[in-house]
Amino acid sequence: MNPIASIWKGVLLCLAIAVPSFFLGRLLPVVGGPVFSILIGMVIALFLKERRAFDSGIKFTSKKILQWAVVLLGFGMDLSVVAQTGIQSLPIIISTISVSLAVAFLLKKVIGVERNPSILIGVGSSICGGSAIAATSPVIGADDEEVAQAISVIFFFNVIAALLFPTLGALIGFDTSSGTAFGIFAGTAVNDTSSVTACASTWDNMWGLGTATLDKAVTVKLTRTLAIIPITLALAFMRARRGEGEENVSIRRIFPFFILYFVLASLLTTVLTALGVPGDAFVPFKELSKFLIILAMAAIGLNTDIAKLVRTGGKPLLLGFSCWVSITLVSLLMQHVLGLL
Repeated sequence: MNPIASIWKGVLLCLAIAVPSFFLGRLLPVVGGPVFSILIGMVIALFLKERRAFDSGIKFTSKKILQWAVVLLGFGMDLSVVAQTGIQSLPIIISTISVSLAVAFLLKKVIGVERNPSILIGVGSSICGGSAIAATSPVIGADDEEVAQAISVIFFFNVIAALLFPTLGALIGFDTSSGTAFGIFAGTAVNDTSSVTACASTWDNMWGLGTATLDKAVTVKLTRTLAIIPITLALAFMRARRGEGEENVSIRRIFPFFILYFVLASLLTTVLTALGVPGDAFVPFKELSKFLIILAMAAIGLNTDIAKLVRTGGKPLLLGFSCWVSITLVSLLMQHVLGLL
């Protein structure tokens, strides 16, 4: 069979899943398009008997297109705006990321979660949900079932956070006349961008703050996203050193080049914005990035054994819960220490 034709068959199958998932995600942002895409893909996989013709395209979508999505994500990063917000939120971001990764590392040993799922859940919880998992999975060589499992765990606690945190914020006593404190909380304690948006928007609606909380939360979330760079580089280096003798370690194996392109896209956005290019000019790239992640999640769903996912889900859920609780508590503690709460 012509390999090009084989690739396109698989890509078109993923596209047929991604398009309705994209619109479902718009209707229910608290769930999000990537989760719908994985779920639909897993269901279709149960009935896809003759899948050989689709396999190469599915693999291409789950690997290459996923990396392209991460690169395009860089066009949503104006580093000058991130730097301004980062001065205020950076201590909280560093603390929550450090604690989440430490919890994931310790519980991996204590409860016996496999290495790749524990890393994906740790970075997904601490950095930016599905985007961090998308960036990290090719670096550590995670398979599609491990990615699907991590996404499922992150999704579960995203939904709880988006629904619970606005009420929790009111009970704790967040300032209701400004969106700053709750925006920082949502931006550091909620994982995925769609859930951050839902949580912050709810707070704005509760207290009539317009988009003040949402603007703050999204900018803090973008600052968190930058942690993808050092963490993926460190993981790539560790994998290369562990998997081969030191003399065989090459720059190409150590360095995930798509992360370099992500950085270059961020720098280009920052420079062009400083030169007067309006931010709206980069919106198509950001929207395409979101859609390509949904497309890649369709492929991951198609490669996932749903029965195995259910059987092995208990320990990863416990790990995700522990990361989620630790991030929430540390975010609240650090805001109190810094006088924001």
